Amino acid sequence: MRRAVHVVITGRVQGVGFRAFVEREAEALRLDGWVRNRRDGTVEAVFAGDESEIQHILMELNAGPPAAAVTDVRTGPYEGPIPTGFSSLPTA
Repeated sequence: MRRAVHVVITGRVQGVGFRAFVEREAEALRLDGWVRNRRDGTVEAVFAGDESEIQHILMELNAGPPAAAVTDVRTGPYEGPIPTGFSSLPTA
């Protein structure tokens, strides 16, 4: 079953390769969506795909890349437009 989620990741998640990590993981899982830094120091992402792949990436987000220190991963539903494929967007 396909669904979409909106995710906000907090902690030491900027300047540590977090967006590139998310993009690689999402592409490997064949998820659609996007990731971007936010000016408040968090990272925001949208993932669309099968439930099992979304659960997998949520587990990966909690770990993050080696230099990251994730303190929270908040998820909620997402109903906006979702691109085909996965991309990194400019900071918002």
